[in-house]
Amino acid sequence: MFQSFETTATPEHGPARLAQLRAAMRAEGLAGFLVPRADAHQGEYVAPHDDRLSFLTGFTGSAGFCIALADVAGVFVDGRYRTQVKHQVDLDHFTPVDWPETQPAPWLRQHLDAGRVGFDPWLHTPAEIARIEAGLAGTQIALAPCPNLVDRIWPDQPAPPGGAITPYPVELAGEAHGDKLTRLGAQLRNQGQESAVITLPDSLAWLLNIRGSDIPRNPIPHGFAILHDSGHCTLFADAAKVDDTLRAHLGDAVTVRPPQAFAAALRSLTGPVRVDHDSAPVWVLQQLDEADVPHVADQDPCILPKATKTRAEIAATREAHLRDAAAMCEFLCWFDAQPPGTITEIDVATALEGYRRATNALLDISFDTIAGTGPHGAIMHYRVTEDTNARLDEGQLIVVDSGGQYLDGTTDITRTLPVGAVGDEEKTCFTRVLKGMVAMSRLRFPRGLAGRDLDAIARYPLWVAGQDFNHGTGHGVGVYLCVHEGPQRLSRVSEVPLLPGMILSNEPGYYREGAFGIRLENLIAVQEAPDLPGADPRPMLDFETLTYVPIDRRLVLTGLLSDEERDWLNAYHAACRDKIAPRLSEAARLWLIDATAPI
Repeated sequence: MFQSFETTATPEHGPARLAQLRAAMRAEGLAGFLVPRADAHQGEYVAPHDDRLSFLTGFTGSAGFCIALADVAGVFVDGRYRTQVKHQVDLDHFTPVDWPETQPAPWLRQHLDAGRVGFDPWLHTPAEIARIEAGLAGTQIALAPCPNLVDRIWPDQPAPPGGAITPYPVELAGEAHGDKLTRLGAQLRNQGQESAVITLPDSLAWLLNIRGSDIPRNPIPHGFAILHDSGHCTLFADAAKVDDTLRAHLGDAVTVRPPQAFAAALRSLTGPVRVDHDSAPVWVLQQLDEADVPHVADQDPCILPKATKTRAEIAATREAHLRDAAAMCEFLCWFDAQPPGTITEIDVATALEGYRRATNALLDISFDTIAGTGPHGAIMHYRVTEDTNARLDEGQLIVVDSGGQYLDGTTDITRTLPVGAVGDEEKTCFTRVLKGMVAMSRLRFPRGLAGRDLDAIARYPLWVAGQDFNHGTGHGVGVYLCVHEGPQRLSRVSEVPLLPGMILSNEPGYYREGAFGIRLENLIAVQEAPDLPGADPRPMLDFETLTYVPIDRRLVLTGLLSDEERDWLNAYHAACRDKIAPRLSEAARLWLIDATAPI
């Protein structure tokens, strides 16, 4: 099993560790200390070595941070984690804070009169620190870079990851890494930039056509790089990660040096140096500033090219999704044969991973499977453990959100399933969520629009009923890379225009704390929309659906569907039969035919 079910949250250790951190703060003359859920690469998922927020507080979510002061410690979490955090931290010592509604600077102004608040410059970006400092202007509160105080009180901190780096096939990438280096180097030269600092692991993986094994669920390598305007690249990575096969793959265009050489290399640049202030650590700017190296704030040059997939990447991703859909259908056939009250959440996660493993192509799961039944379904990123494992009882819903990592693609799919007969209220909410997903799937939109312009489309059926959900409608997805990939999103905060080749999730939901949760998710790819008779002569885009797994018709109140929505669902189910049935066992094939009968 890739997934384990041991309990990792340790709220009982929080009070003592917070006391130790406060003692370290006093020793450094600090009034506070920032503890992010981040590493030096700003990854969503961190290695055990970098899981400082969980070590201190017990909170295991993939986003958030703590600000520890002498008399209060705020744990800032977004809407996905507001139920989870209440169960994972000691509420007598840590105070959950709704973020981003409450920002760090106003919170500090409210809770601190004056003093220095420490932060590790490796773990925060220049943009993040600049926003906090701007919000503290006019106060006697100052941010102060300092050594990491959590590391100081963590005696058994795991070692940094050291996973091997391997080449990624060019036939799947669609472009040789040498061509990428030449193309992006020329872009730097045209913009008058001598070099660019690259700190995001998935940017390194995409740029050099490599993959790594430093982070479970995400095949990325930890390292740093400097891309020069000549097209030459210096990769800073541990020698233990690099073998002769990789060196031969990288070729003469890439020089590999140890991480310890990164600081001197930065200081030796002549500039201007491009630095992404939204992803690079503050430490990088410190090195450049101390050596008087000119630098400019500009986006990581790999971000948009990585997001706009090549034809080869889209073709590979289609195949990965068809393979994964067949595994999902085998699982759903198994699930429907289990009587209510006979299986648990762990049984669901274990069975689903088993069907993916049976493809003989699964390299990892793309995240820990979310299998939340009843009230657990309302915890958006619920992780089942041996302590929380619940039985699936009659009348409940279960949210099953899962995905696989295959060499040719990364999948992410959510289905909400009934356990026996469920109530009309659950069916009504489910159908509203379905209507939102169908609306996004059918959408045509003018080129140039961003996620913020489209997000409301999926929410409208819920809004008219006075309901909503506290997460974005969709996130970007990589190709055998991170299951959450920027910069593209379907979200009210995303200003990045959508472009052909971008892959996104389409996942509206609804959550009633203490009762049930609902989420439906397909992956979709942005593409040029076909011409329509009588349409304006303006470029339009639409979405190709990549995921082909039936929606559970037992939860659909067909009277709430329009004729167009019903037609879409029937056509989608017909496509599921056509594309997936030949890949299934006989039992699953018969199940699929029944599950996709017209409504």
